[in-house]
Amino acid sequence: MSEQELSEYVTLISNDGFEFIVKRDAANVAGTIRKMLDPTSSFSEALSGRCRTEQFNGMVMEKLSEYLYYNLKHKDAKHVPDMELPPALVLELLVAADFFDGESEW
Repeated sequence: MSEQELSEYVTLISNDGFEFIVKRDAANVAGTIRKMLDPTSSFSEALSGRCRTEQFNGMVMEKLSEYLYYNLKHKDAKHVPDMELPPALVLELLVAADFFDGESEW
């Protein structure tokens, strides 16, 4: 698949069936997702543009999607405001950050 054939958007799917459509460049902030979507890989996600996870529910995947855009927006900024995180999700988000191998700290 050539770069021109790649969709600008990909779909992240939670274990409870929620789908989050995000820009490919935002999704590529997460190392695990970037590897899943790599067109030179033999992963089915690279062909379909759909990344399903059995580990995380919709609330965690929604916050992950927000973080991917947040990271992309502030990637070159020197003074980045803290991202608001619901206290009830902090532990799950920490596990998700480790799993998805983000390029920077949450």
